[in-house]
Amino acid sequence: MEIGVRDLQYRVAAVIDAVNAGERMTLTVGGKAVADIVAHGRRTRGLPGALLSERLVDQGRAADPALTRELEALAGQTLARL
Repeated sequence: MEIGVRDLQYRVAAVIDAVNAGERMTLTVGGKAVADIVAHGRRTRGLPGALLSERLVDQGRAADPALTRELEALAGQTLARL
């Protein structure tokens, strides 16, 4: 759910209740997302590779194809082989 910074000042209690219930809120300024509001301790510290890749593609931020090929070629190699 998204909430604008101006609207937030009038709906703080409702936003806190929603976040406590497990909902993730996106704070916007001028229509642009600037922050996520999540319950304390429930933030994702790391994502599985497939999920991270999916999210990046969904956001139009997929890795450069040449970099992807280079990383795939290096995957599994030990430091001694590099």
